[in-house]
Amino acid sequence: MTSNAENSGGTPGGPPGSVSDADQYLEGKMLIAMPTMGDDRFTRTLIYMCAHSDEGAMGLVVNKIAPTIQFPELLEQLEIPASLTPQGERCVSPTVPVLQGGPVETGRGFVLHSQDYHQDNATLPISENVSMTATVDVLKAIAHGTGPDKAMLALGYAGWAPGQLEHEIQANGWLHCEADDDLLFGINLDDKYDQALAKLGIDVSFLSGDAGHA
Repeated sequence: MTSNAENSGGTPGGPPGSVSDADQYLEGKMLIAMPTMGDDRFTRTLIYMCAHSDEGAMGLVVNKIAPTIQFPELLEQLEIPASLTPQGERCVSPTVPVLQGGPVETGRGFVLHSQDYHQDNATLPISENVSMTATVDVLKAIAHGTGPDKAMLALGYAGWAPGQLEHEIQANGWLHCEADDDLLFGINLDDKYDQALAKLGIDVSFLSGDAGHA
């Protein structure tokens, strides 16, 4: 199947956050779900795009908490012990948000983190400031205090076949904006969606089913 990326949505006079021919791939950017999405799984969803090419796209939801598990419980399930103090006392593991990364492979974990952590043959640099690691070693490093300065763990991911995301953008299902640390690693998850729209100068209260049309 060939990609529709070359014809993806918008013209130079299109709406803010639309995709032009010169900016057709969204790797390293934030994808913002619009009311026209029509898929309840992505209502008010903000997705960090980890990969986007003519072979398809993959991203992680960054504003939906996982309701059934927290980071300390996950470490226990994976039998990752906390490090000990010089006095032999158990250290408290850093708190890392555990998010619903998307509807695909929900039992698989992905850690988005700052560039100060790297694991050979396992860490994927996405942008100048953000990398992704999907092995248990990064969780061990976080638990032992040797992990990245900033991190979030997503269970599952959102994926698109070749041309699928471009089609959804043309149908006004998504806008995009630049990523920043607050949108990625901020703790106020409920505010992230409005913050992303604000970067485009959009007030969420004015959104309608026709949002995104030129």
